[in-house]
Amino acid sequence: MKHPLLTNPRMLLLYGLFWMLVASATALIQWNYYNMPAEHAFLIAYVQFLLWAVLALNIWYVVKYNTIGTNSWLRLILFHLIAATIIILIWVYITNIVVALIMPSLNEMMTAGVPSRFFSGYLFYVFYVFFFMAIIYYQNFKEKVKREAELKSLIREAELHALKSQINPHFLFNSLNSISSLTISDPVKAQEMVINLSSLMRYSLKHGQNEKVTFGTEIENNKLYLAIEKVRFGSKLLPLFRIDENCYKSVLPNMILQPIFENAIKYGVYEATEPVEIITEASCDGEFLEIKVSNAYDPGVRSKKGEGIGLRNIRERLQIIYGNPALLKIKDTHKVFSVILTIPQK
Repeated sequence: MKHPLLTNPRMLLLYGLFWMLVASATALIQWNYYNMPAEHAFLIAYVQFLLWAVLALNIWYVVKYNTIGTNSWLRLILFHLIAATIIILIWVYITNIVVALIMPSLNEMMTAGVPSRFFSGYLFYVFYVFFFMAIIYYQNFKEKVKREAELKSLIREAELHALKSQINPHFLFNSLNSISSLTISDPVKAQEMVINLSSLMRYSLKHGQNEKVTFGTEIENNKLYLAIEKVRFGSKLLPLFRIDENCYKSVLPNMILQPIFENAIKYGVYEATEPVEIITEASCDGEFLEIKVSNAYDPGVRSKKGEGIGLRNIRERLQIIYGNPALLKIKDTHKVFSVILTIPQK
């Protein structure tokens, strides 16, 4: 922990100005109210207060290296008493010598004023101890807040990586199952699916370290995903996109749309006997990017209730990144299932 005054030129300048003002005020009082000659009053005031200002800077090190955490109260008080006495002795001795060298006639007056300067010195010392203790407490508090922020950042990053690690293997497992089933029935489609899967995984690895990407980049990635599933489901899957051109440069967390499309396929396309449209709509106003993914489904088909792992992960990521899990909303009319994402842009 560095000296708060010696390492800060601005604070050091203010500190010097403060003691200059104290010295000037004291000299004016001695001159006007106690009829001391002006040259005597200003000489004594400037020598003793500016010398104290220099010597008192060392009290920082006394306070810094002697705390209640490392010493008992009795030992701490005794140590400060010794340190204060040494500093005050040096202060009084040098002050008397300097004033006597400049004006020998003041030697008797300076000697007579030693007891009062000792008393003042102890008061100054106590003030400096509390002043530097307050600074140390403030600096420790700032350091603690900084460490806590860094720790929260590390925890946040770890949580995000954990959530992503749940999404990628889940998708990969489903895709490999699809490829496996196609290798015998339709080798050409299986090959096409492998190529698209390879491109998709390269994207996942490439952007794995970037928390946010442009909406245009994310939507192209998800078109790859839908192309993979299109090989599997054929004409049953009909992706449609209604996107405002201004939205492509908006930013959002990467890989956040894929679980929504997975959910739409799992609960909308998988059990369907007729073609199912998965409609993606996007609009933006500069402050928010709103994305809506909708799919029709057969309410008569029995499916698992509640959110799957993908939608839960999205909520958790939104909570970690934006502090608001309500940015994801679900609308279910029992014929059409919609997931609405609202992504802040500022």
